[in-house]
Amino acid sequence: MRLPSTPIRGLHLLVLLGTLCRVPALADVEVRRESYRGWTQAAILANRHVEVVVVPEIGRIQQFRFAGSRDGVFWENPALSGKPMLSNAWERFPGSFGGDKTWPAPQSAWNWPPPDVFDATPLSLEVNPDRSLQLTSPISPRFGIRTVRRVVLEPDAPVFRVETTYFKQAGEPVDVSVWVITQLNPPEATYYPIPATTAFPTGLAPHWKPSPGHVTLNDGLVRFTRDPKASQKIGNDADRMAWVGKDAVVRIDLPRLSGATYPDEGCSVEIYTNPDPTAYVELETLGPLRRLNVGERLSATNYYRLERRSLTEPDAEARRILALPNRTAP
Repeated sequence: MRLPSTPIRGLHLLVLLGTLCRVPALADVEVRRESYRGWTQAAILANRHVEVVVVPEIGRIQQFRFAGSRDGVFWENPALSGKPMLSNAWERFPGSFGGDKTWPAPQSAWNWPPPDVFDATPLSLEVNPDRSLQLTSPISPRFGIRTVRRVVLEPDAPVFRVETTYFKQAGEPVDVSVWVITQLNPPEATYYPIPATTAFPTGLAPHWKPSPGHVTLNDGLVRFTRDPKASQKIGNDADRMAWVGKDAVVRIDLPRLSGATYPDEGCSVEIYTNPDPTAYVELETLGPLRRLNVGERLSATNYYRLERRSLTEPDAEARRILALPNRTAP
């Protein structure tokens, strides 16, 4: 391109720079505000590959889907479509609303159901100038923590990330970890690798006992399938997981911090499967466990990738997507 010889000022300079130095984050990510399954305040992040649906009325990243699709890979409870947040949703409706949300870990600090603002209140939604979405909670009466989740869609990849931050704003110090729970539709199988320096050589943390025949270990890869008759769970100290469905595959990453203490005897990834008739699975990540005092914060960043299934064998498909480079930089 030949540059003009006359001076360039103001808006003309911006136009020229936009032509010479394309800014993909603004050019290729669309934000739409529209109704979604009866919720009127939803926001959708979209690029040419995928869409991410955020519903502040129920405090969730509710869906992850291919561009132009109506349905996606996240599990949604049809009994609660369009319904307002319920304080006792987990007690009345198995699986609650579905989607992706955050709870404080370890669970032993609150047992059940999930505490107050972490999963029982609407969240405020803000569209940032960089076309990211931000969900903000009230302060938890029990933990003195406000949560902020920033959702960022990559401009030209089927990937989004969520930066989840706990701000300690009141009360006594608490030992806490950022726990993120993503509910997905029933797959053919779920997977995570066994790290080279694992604390769990069998690939499984010993405090869970999955149903016989639903876990297999093969050349450093743990395969886990849903038992339709009983709930089950596994976990270890990996930094990524894969969900392999009939037509699509999902990878979720949480980079692990060397030398840090993690909940559940050192687990950073966990997979839960729910029995019939409410069939879904959960891919869960846990960040480092830290004591938070008033004025301190704790963050964890998850990465989510959605691709079309390309290989016939689910194990091969899992190995393929788990071997892709890890996105660890915002």
